[in-house]
This record gives sequence, structure tokens and C-alpha cells, in this order.
Amino acid sequence: MNGLTEEQLLLRNLTDAGCGAEDIERYLKLRAKGKEQEMLRFLLAHRAKLLDQVHESQEKLDCLDYLIYSMKRGKKDRR
Repeated sequence: MNGLTEEQLLLRNLTDAGCGAEDIERYLKLRAKGKEQEMLRFLLAHRAKLLDQVHESQEKLDCLDYLIYSMKRGKKDRR
């Protein structure tokens, strides 16, 4: 198990998932209290936030792709 404890693996996973220090502290408090439903809600909410960021980034990429396409099309039209 990479020589890491279960707690260390959990911390790494939360950090890798983009959770900040406050979020991690909140999650660990819920875990210590055995509040599994609230832990699950926390994780689902964080997932939803990340998915929103993915969608926002996709919209930005779509805009850039359109600009790139328009520029390339414009060069072809001028030939």
C-alpha cells in the first residue's frame, strides 16, 4: 500500500481531487463523527463543482476553436 496509512491516502486523494485545506478539515470532521451521508453529500457537491468548471472550460475551448477556425477560413478566402 505504498507505505502510506489509510489516513495519508485519504488526504492525498482529497488533495488530488482539488479540495482545499478548509474542505479537507471539514471532511475529516464529518468522518470523525461518522456522518457518512454528509460525507457523501460533500463529495458529490465537490464533484458537481468540478464538473461545472469542466463545462466552463469546454465553453472557452469552443470559443477559441471558433476563432481559430474563422482565422484559418479567412486565410483560405484571401488566397
